[in-house]
Amino acid sequence: MIKSLAIALVFAITAQQHPAKTWTTATPTQLEAAIPARAPVEKERIETEMSSASGIVDSHGKVIAAVVLITAGYAAHGKYSHFLLAQAPLRIGEIHLVPGNYVIGWTRATDGLSVHVYEAATGKDLGATLAKPQTQTLPVVPVKIWPPAERSMIQIGRFMLPYTPTE
Repeated sequence: MIKSLAIALVFAITAQQHPAKTWTTATPTQLEAAIPARAPVEKERIETEMSSASGIVDSHGKVIAAVVLITAGYAAHGKYSHFLLAQAPLRIGEIHLVPGNYVIGWTRATDGLSVHVYEAATGKDLGATLAKPQTQTLPVVPVKIWPPAERSMIQIGRFMLPYTPTE
């Protein structure tokens, strides 16, 4: 009995020191505060379409968000479509990302979209993963990051890309 109480006390203290992160949908105010109006992409500062912004925020205020880039007239036109801000470690498919700024580009593939993730500052290709057509009837959106408790998916148009916050 005393041993069980001691174990329970250790778990309770550990839980207080390391509370579980809860990810929720970011508010428009949180998105506006986190996402730049002009995203730093390689040597350019490309406008973002804030009305398309979507993201999640954890219980510590860290944001993971994405927004459409307005690339017309920039060197990035046709290569990148979205800006991704990760203030917490993240895995998209098999691509592991540390906190930072990223850009996403995609091409059509037989089974969906081949989505490439690049470092925003350098354009370095970090890898590609497959976004598959959604299986549920959902609205088609430019981008949406679903909280992990709901779907743990990044939606691009009608395609879904699995992700996991990894901290």
